[in-house]
Amino acid sequence: MFPTRPRWTRRRLLQTAALLAATAGSLPIHAKTVRAEDIQMKTHLVKADGIELATEAFGDPSHTPVLLIMGAMASMLWWSEEFCRRLAAEGRYVIRYDNRDTGLSSTYPPGAPSYTMDDMAEDAFRILDAHGIDKAHLVGMSLGGMIGQLAALAHPGRVLSFTAISTSPMGIDTSGLPGMSAAYQEHAASGEAVDWTDQDQMIDFIVRDTRALAGTRHPYDEAAARALIERDAARSRDFISATNHFMLKGGETWQGKLAGMKPPLLVIHGTSDPVFPIEHGRLLAETVPGARLMEIDGGGHEIHPEDWDAVISALSAQTR
Repeated sequence: MFPTRPRWTRRRLLQTAALLAATAGSLPIHAKTVRAEDIQMKTHLVKADGIELATEAFGDPSHTPVLLIMGAMASMLWWSEEFCRRLAAEGRYVIRYDNRDTGLSSTYPPGAPSYTMDDMAEDAFRILDAHGIDKAHLVGMSLGGMIGQLAALAHPGRVLSFTAISTSPMGIDTSGLPGMSAAYQEHAASGEAVDWTDQDQMIDFIVRDTRALAGTRHPYDEAAARALIERDAARSRDFISATNHFMLKGGETWQGKLAGMKPPLLVIHGTSDPVFPIEHGRLLAETVPGARLMEIDGGGHEIHPEDWDAVISALSAQTR
């Protein structure tokens, strides 16, 4: 049984972020020197071990590095540019990137990925190496949260901290936790009728998916979702290859070892997540000693713009 936890209002989220900042330690933090809109961004195509990984970096390379890892079928664009700029304005050097089979990174034939989640965890360090970074804070969303767990377990000396958003624990039994909501399962099943070789059908389905993933806390913006998805599709080398993410395996090496995670862990999870219900986030936080949990009341499988203030404040505290 999980203990009863209080619901989180916007005010309480901000209060908690402030508390995290107050208790995060005495390491120096870079002062804000520029506005978010004035943050510089640089692109770089990392080429290593026969793989190409597209990256964008925001801010001053001398500042504390934060690497953002996105989830399944989603390119770096799903880490909003405004979100990245605002985090960089906190005195961070923020890097977002396209996972394999998304955006401008290497793609593989649909239905035949020759890589695992462990390989994707190593990609994080390929990117850090290419940017001349020894250690960084990692932030992972959904599948990115699973990749981040593997990265933190495999190379604890290179991970300053890890923040897991809307994800599920790796390497432990989660069969007793609630599964996807009935509504989301019904939506997912409708994907069987989609012609995944037809980009228009694929875009329409993903738009419906973003609605199904949304929480109850904020209004859903379909126009913004469609614009993002259409931009993602137009930019991708092979949009359909992203479906390979649903076939990935990995993490077997770390079975039963999650409690030994060394980097400080922050878990951020919405209470209305239809993919990984809140119990997944709670179990992750309870399994790793010293981990902290921020529950977003009514939050879905998303980082909604109206929650950015609280999330960025928490990340600023976690990465100081």
